[in-house]
Amino acid sequence: MPPGPRVPINPTTNLPSFSSFSQLSQFLRSSVADEESRLMSDSMSGLASQIEAIIAGLRRNGLRASVAPLLVDLLTVLRTHRNMVVNLGLPWRGLYEYAGYLQALNNFRVLIGQWLLDGGPRSTQLLLSAEDFELVAWRTLGEGVLLIDMYEQWARSEAKDQSVLGALEEPQVERAVQWWKKLRL
Repeated sequence: MPPGPRVPINPTTNLPSFSSFSQLSQFLRSSVADEESRLMSDSMSGLASQIEAIIAGLRRNGLRASVAPLLVDLLTVLRTHRNMVVNLGLPWRGLYEYAGYLQALNNFRVLIGQWLLDGGPRSTQLLLSAEDFELVAWRTLGEGVLLIDMYEQWARSEAKDQSVLGALEEPQVERAVQWWKKLRL
């Protein structure tokens, strides 16, 4: 894997930044440390696309009839994505960011349910602004990007550790094993 930051850095603030959900999708498609990382990235990319469609609908008119079905579809996609995240391997679940991302996904699902109920089914407008929805969506996806980034850093460090041990010659490995056995006594 190439070294250095994979997230675009804003030259003014020197902080990671994405200016659109499509930029986020492009980043996610390039995240392929392994098969699980690819699955996670593909799933998050699908979420970003769905979110972008909802934001466009909210900005267009915010009518319940046009946006509510998109929100219900997003709930289904979020449920599927969450199941995929729950089934990730032990290295993912061992990361501190894993629990944070699951919590963000759960909060997002709850908020979408509340937004769908606000105003009642007879209301023609959703009581939800594009800005509010976008804020929660960015926070949720940001947690996911952080999880992917931390996993990839972990995977790089694991690969580096394995390559260093594999590069040792046999006498050095034997001395290390003997030293380790003495420590354990």
